[in-house]
Amino acid sequence: MVNILLVEDQVIVRKGLRMILETVDNFSVVAEAGDGMEAVALMEKHEIDIVLLDIRMPKRNGVETTKLIKQRWPHVKILVLTTFNDDEAALQTLKDGANGFLLKTADPEKLIQAVHSCLEGGLVLNEEVAAKMMPKLLDDKKLDKHQPVHIPLTERELEIVRLVGEGKTNKEIAAELFLSIGTVKNHITQILQQLDLRDRTQLAIYAVKNDLV
Repeated sequence: MVNILLVEDQVIVRKGLRMILETVDNFSVVAEAGDGMEAVALMEKHEIDIVLLDIRMPKRNGVETTKLIKQRWPHVKILVLTTFNDDEAALQTLKDGANGFLLKTADPEKLIQAVHSCLEGGLVLNEEVAAKMMPKLLDDKKLDKHQPVHIPLTERELEIVRLVGEGKTNKEIAAELFLSIGTVKNHITQILQQLDLRDRTQLAIYAVKNDLV
């Protein structure tokens, strides 16, 4: 069973999300919060697999909440939802460890697919947001004076980083490279250690900033 925490200040939107998610047999919305502070309190009481949260909320917004949850529960997946095409906020949540960013205008099928992809290790980006974020990442690259000239990875590792940067899951990477899922996981763990990165979201950003995608 996949335990889900919904964090959304508009009750009617939250109830609608719950109805969509619970059409999936193994999805269970075990808790709901109206703001970021309540969300963190509920994280302490429940075993959560994935958090779906809005960016713009009272008391503590989605950007701050993402950072707090990832610091305390790094294994928990976070899918950020918003009605605002806010690329700056999206970029910040991804830098802080969010596993995806989806506009609330997405249809129910896309929402369910996005949750599955996050759970499987993929990086979910709404197409409109991604189109605006990638140039921003490239601009950040130009300003990054500490960017290494040499990337200390093998050709196989670079290929895996490229596929992570494209948002592929471990299963998809394994199929494309004719490897086992376990081998892909081991490679990614070693790559993260070598590059001193926290998780695959940071790795995906690294791939974009270093022209690997």
